[in-house]
Amino acid sequence: MSNSNAIFAVVKAIPAGRVATYGQVAHLAGLPGAARLVGNILCKLPEATRLPWHRVVNAQGRISLPSESAGFTEQVARLAAEGVQITDGRLSLSQYQWQPLSEYPSQSLTSPTHPLPKARS
Repeated sequence: MSNSNAIFAVVKAIPAGRVATYGQVAHLAGLPGAARLVGNILCKLPEATRLPWHRVVNAQGRISLPSESAGFTEQVARLAAEGVQITDGRLSLSQYQWQPLSEYPSQSLTSPTHPLPKARS
């Protein structure tokens, strides 16, 4: 599986109403320390993508896009539609962060022994 496909698989699995950090996505994709790679790959997605890119935020629970950008506005709107409360571009990771490793401790989610759970829509 390519790095991009591993990242896409993890992002696709993030349930509605939950978020993951760039670093968390990298770790779950079997790419620890590659948070910037996740950001670079996600920023190149086509505009009409169905991948739930909006569920990925930075390690402080902030939306990484510039606050005056259309992407920022879209990410806030999509997360709000899923019930995620955002104040000044920030959300509570303790409340909304996805915790899949409680199911799969010490494994990446893209390992053959632990396939990704199906995403809920």
